[in-house]
Amino acid sequence: MTQHPADEPRSWSEMTSDDPADWPLGRLLSAAARRVEREWNGHLGAWELNHASFPVLMMLLGGPHTQAELATACEVTEQTMSRILSRLERTGHIRRTPHRLDRRKHQVEITDDGRRAAGLAADQQAADRIAARGLTPEQVAQLRALLAAVAHPEG
Repeated sequence: MTQHPADEPRSWSEMTSDDPADWPLGRLLSAAARRVEREWNGHLGAWELNHASFPVLMMLLGGPHTQAELATACEVTEQTMSRILSRLERTGHIRRTPHRLDRRKHQVEITDDGRRAAGLAADQQAADRIAARGLTPEQVAQLRALLAAVAHPEG
């Protein structure tokens, strides 16, 4: 692998290399995220969940929310949240009922089936195994600290 200062552009051959050690950091991070997402979706698929629906289900464990509240919390549009909720409703994990104070809105609640699925799918050890496959405990600690810094650079 060729070393370059952070501000020096990489050559086209390095960016298209088959060796991940030669890839630009953004491509490497994106490829790692896609691999983890694919495997995490495989894990969640046992409960008819995916990486987009799982956090919604986990939020609903704390009580009902409106679609707008869920969209804001998940940092997606209301249209995207509508699709996520439709899927969760089809699988029996949630139900939508008229909001008790504002009939223009719906309240989204988790069902008993959704609660069971969330509890089983939320296996922290499975999530860590997927994300940290092949790493030592020390490397996992370093990765966690680095990803936290990348995810929240001002923190």
